[in-house]
Amino acid sequence: MSLGADWFTQLEETRKIAASSPATLETPGRLLALDLGAKRIGVAVSDELRITTRRLPVISRRNWKDLLQQVAGLVQSFEAKGLVIGLPLRLDGGEGSAAENVRALAEKFQRSLSVPIYLQDERLTTFAANSDLKAAGLNESESKREVDSEAAAIILRDFIDRMQS
Repeated sequence: MSLGADWFTQLEETRKIAASSPATLETPGRLLALDLGAKRIGVAVSDELRITTRRLPVISRRNWKDLLQQVAGLVQSFEAKGLVIGLPLRLDGGEGSAAENVRALAEKFQRSLSVPIYLQDERLTTFAANSDLKAAGLNESESKREVDSEAAAIILRDFIDRMQS
């Protein structure tokens, strides 16, 4: 698959959002990732060297204030240097209402948190997460509990890989 103009536009917009932050991607330390869902939010964190990622327990989505408190608490407890949010693009790379909602939420996080916010294409991450969990031997109910955070871990790995290349 070739990289289209949409990908470069998204990368530039991600850099603009991050540029308004007090820290930059070059600041060493952990990154936190979110896979935003309507009811549940998957969460993952990297190690300080950004070599490995691990999934964390999901966050139940209730309202903005509760979500912000939980994410701010995670940023603080892990001393995260950035927050990566999965951007739900359509398979053709275009953006629909879900992507618009995520962009709006990313801007709210940017105004409320003291770490840079990055957007990462999350196409097919839930499919990949289900495959990874099945390959790891988790049964269906275990997979259902872990899939959102596994997707967040994939989003985070993809983001780190993209930034290193």
